[in-house]
Amino acid sequence: MLIDVDPLSPVPIYQQIRERVIEAIASGRLVRGQSLHSVRALAKAFGINVATVAKAYDGLRQDGLIATTSKSGSVVVRDPTSGPPDPAFVADWSARARTLLAEAVARGLPSSEAAEICGRLAASFTTPAAAGSTSEETP
Repeated sequence: MLIDVDPLSPVPIYQQIRERVIEAIASGRLVRGQSLHSVRALAKAFGINVATVAKAYDGLRQDGLIATTSKSGSVVVRDPTSGPPDPAFVADWSARARTLLAEAVARGLPSSEAAEICGRLAASFTTPAAAGSTSEETP
């Protein structure tokens, strides 16, 4: 798994890790059954506190995207091939997307351009880059 974090970003590092893992799942770079780096290994690779990585992984577990066991560590349990999402997730996600789009329009981005950008971004996740691949890269 290859992810980047920016320590100078205003976005907290745990959130950056969570977002990069979600993007890797959506693009097919991480697939169901694939192991993630251990919390300690990822913390060491980035030179950050173990609790920061644990917080990112906890969020991914709460989202139902990964599971952690003492035997196999953290593993991806949901990917785009896992079937349709829970209706409650869709409702929550739609509300968050609405607010994000509203922010773009409120700042002067025409709604048609916002919709075009959303379409391009969504399309970038529709063709898994490594479907079926289980190789792991280092950060």
